Amino acid sequence: MSAAQGETVARPATDETDVPRFTRPTARQLLQGLGGLAIAVAVLAWGLPHFVGTSWHKVFELMRHVGPSTALGLLFLMMAGLWLYTFTLTGSLPGLSHPRALIVNVCGSSVGNLLPFGGAAGVAATYAMCRSWGFSRRDISTSIVVSGVWNVLARVVLPIIGIAALLFGAGDLPRAVAGGAVVGGVLGVLLLGTFIAVIASERAATVVGRTLDKLLRPISRRTQRSHDLGIDELVHDLRGRISGVVRTGWASMTFGLVGFFGVYYVLFWFCLNATGVHVSFAHMFAAYALGRLLTAVGITPGGVGVTETGTAAVLVGWGADPAGATAGVVLFSVYTHLMEIPLGALGWMAWGLSRKQRPAD
Repeated sequence: MSAAQGETVARPATDETDVPRFTRPTARQLLQGLGGLAIAVAVLAWGLPHFVGTSWHKVFELMRHVGPSTALGLLFLMMAGLWLYTFTLTGSLPGLSHPRALIVNVCGSSVGNLLPFGGAAGVAATYAMCRSWGFSRRDISTSIVVSGVWNVLARVVLPIIGIAALLFGAGDLPRAVAGGAVVGGVLGVLLLGTFIAVIASERAATVVGRTLDKLLRPISRRTQRSHDLGIDELVHDLRGRISGVVRTGWASMTFGLVGFFGVYYVLFWFCLNATGVHVSFAHMFAAYALGRLLTAVGITPGGVGVTETGTAAVLVGWGADPAGATAGVVLFSVYTHLMEIPLGALGWMAWGLSRKQRPAD
């Protein structure tokens, strides 16, 4: 499962048989999938040029001038980012090699980029692959939970950095925007601090779990089945799974995510520069952080359409040329979404040819 498409944090398993499985999609799920694809096509074809204020003719004209050497350089950056993310996967699942982690990464990304709410399918793909290589059910489910939480933390940190960059690097922010940025930054820091406290402290986990239990009890009573765990128990189960892996793998997981998002920011910067967009670091990074956040919007596969429209719109709002901003954002999506689909096909082939091992459990 990759960071590229917004991670789905799996529900903590309550026993060794509570694991993700491939199931035949229902008619409702198929309709949701087709609806998500239709929305993505509509937003890209009409919404993106309409809200940004350009045309596809101008966008394609700019993209046509991206030379082969630039295209290869962008491909190298994309592959470097995907390889760096393997450190997050190997840190969360001891014994997993980097080549196999790359296979899991690209296969999970391809599923997530093809299907609305594809994170769940990516979890099932990750589980099936790792089981075929001999990993235990608990180790795999723990890895899925831990890497998912680490991705959530990273996606909280990115907007905080983006907000800080705007506040300290862009002196032309309107007072209302600056005030909203401060509020958003404070909320982000509080959320991040809560996550860290739950992981680091048993007492904090108890306080947070009981507080959430009280706040959400009216809702959970209506939806919770009799055998489901309460929110307090889920928080403690989540912490128990995370703490052991974090003690040994936190450095590798953090390095992988910092490297992945850092290299992808460089890729974003070069894509926009290739189409003639030159804005300040503060504006560029804030737009990038917004785009990474929008990939979690599940109404379209991988947030396609919504991500490009939102990112291009804020760049234009900060003075970028509409056609150039749209072309650069679309070029970035070609590498971070479209290119991962054929890479995923190669990954599935590599998995099929890889040596399998019967799990001990």
